[in-house]
Order: sequence, then C-alpha cells, then structure tokens
Amino acid sequence: MSKKLRNILLGAGLATAGAIGTKKAVDYFRNRGEEDVIDESQGDAEPQSAEQVAYATVQDSSVQQFLDASFGNPGRYVPTRPPKVFDYQGTQCMVIWAYDNQKEKNQMLAFIYEGEERKMLASVGYTSEKTDYNINLSNTPFAVEVNGETITSGQSETAGTDEVDFVLA
Repeated sequence: MSKKLRNILLGAGLATAGAIGTKKAVDYFRNRGEEDVIDESQGDAEPQSAEQVAYATVQDSSVQQFLDASFGNPGRYVPTRPPKVFDYQGTQCMVIWAYDNQKEKNQMLAFIYEGEERKMLASVGYTSEKTDYNINLSNTPFAVEVNGETITSGQSETAGTDEVDFVLA
C-alpha cells in the first residue's frame, strides 16, 4: 500500500515531509490542519485495520508546483489548507484546497488514482454567497460535506460556505 502511495506522490511531483503514517480514517478526514510529520527513520507505516488510512504529509511548495503544472496557469490556484494524499482500503486519492485567483473563489479538488491514471472526481467552488459543485464519488467510500449535507454525486449549486470537507460517505 505504501508503495502505491509513494508512486502517486512521485508521479504528481509531490515531495513528502517525512514517512507515510497511519491514522484512524474518521480522525484523518475530520482534521483540517496539517498532519504530524512522521520521522523518516521510522519508515513507512501500513494500516493495521480497514478503519485506518495511510497518509503522506506533503511539502507546501510541491503542492503549488503540482497545481501550476496541472492547470497550465501558474499562480491561478494557491493552496489554502494542507492537502490530503492517502490510501484508504486500496483507494488512492489526493484532495487539494486552494483559492482560484481567476474566479475569485475557494476550490476543493479531489482526484482518485486508478493504475497510472488520475481522474478528478470532485470539484467544489465556494464563497460565502454560493457553492457550486460537480461530484462523482458514488462508486467510492467518500463524499463531500457542504453545510452539514453529505454529497456523493451531482452537479448543482447550494448555499455559500466557508469550509468544504472531504469525508467518509
């Protein structure tokens, strides 16, 4: 599992800040701050149960480089919150929160990795006035939480918010 996560990090050009750690999944997804950096001398951890997630703490500068390279418009997206790069029950994902300078709104972007391919499964743009989303997580154990509502699929708008979370469905 850790090897798959390491391959995703390398492929995306993301630099880790330490070894891969594990944590109870529900706690991991609720944490909006940066995860503790695991000392590399401990080596990469593997989940000990289906309720755990393997995660990587990523260097902020590499997230900016990923956004610039992925969207072809350097500086358009600026990270606003620590990303989540993880493997949960064999599903590898990356979730990035950023400010979109072009559209002047916050953005949450969720990608899933299948083999060598990266697919965007959720894009949520939000301001205090409105939230627009395009979400296709129905075949995953994940959802997006907006204003207390859990959304697994659809394309629509809803009330504005200051935070959008990526959670277990």
